[in-house]
Amino acid sequence: MKTFILIHGSWHSSWNWHKVVPLLENAGHRAISIDLPGMGRDKTPIQDVKFKSTIEKVCGLIDSIEGKVILVGHSKNGIVISQVAEYRPEKIEKLIYLAAYLIPNGKTQREYSVQDKEGWLKPYVTQHPETGSHTLQSVIFKEGLYHDCAGDITEMAKCILSNEPVESGIVPLELSEENFGSVPRYYIECTEDRAVTPYIQKVMYTETPCKKIYSLPSSHSPFFSMPNELTEILCEIAETNEFPNIWKNQQEKLTPEFEL
Repeated sequence: MKTFILIHGSWHSSWNWHKVVPLLENAGHRAISIDLPGMGRDKTPIQDVKFKSTIEKVCGLIDSIEGKVILVGHSKNGIVISQVAEYRPEKIEKLIYLAAYLIPNGKTQREYSVQDKEGWLKPYVTQHPETGSHTLQSVIFKEGLYHDCAGDITEMAKCILSNEPVESGIVPLELSEENFGSVPRYYIECTEDRAVTPYIQKVMYTETPCKKIYSLPSSHSPFFSMPNELTEILCEIAETNEFPNIWKNQQEKLTPEFEL
């Protein structure tokens, strides 16, 4: 049995994973989907949410779990699983990026987002400077995020999606080869993605290589449109053995002190 921690993307919440969690559990694994600070059922005031506190929340969850975990990050919050891996490399068995931002040390998510000129979402993002947040206009939900999903997903999204903090997208990641670089990485690209397009996905996983690239012919939301196929890939990655002559044995490493 493996323990998966599932991290949602922009504007979303643990709701993203409601189809995948039972499938992983039926396959014999443990699956934990969480609401990041200020998102979903987490009622932290959005103006108080910082990237540092988000990383601390995920690290705290990992510390409460016996043994290693597999971190799965969707969309923008690939940056979260990368930064967490820097501080808890000995606790993370694998990192899985699902159409996610895979950003190198010293760079920001925004630096890669601006390169993605074919994405459909940017004209529909409303900024809220008074709270340091932004929202996505519901008019683009179906075509931008869920074009291959059942209609009820779009209707539910109109009730569930919320503001997202801006700050995390402009904070440079602090990553090292000794910590972040020692955790095996896998990428699942979505070839019909209109939010994080195949172009920028390939740019990122080419610049920061992964052990294996998987492909799904899906929108940005395969957890809704292709949950069985997505779960099969997650289970295959979970069962992949890592070779100590390629990846460092984390049991022998000291945990870096968590300070941002």
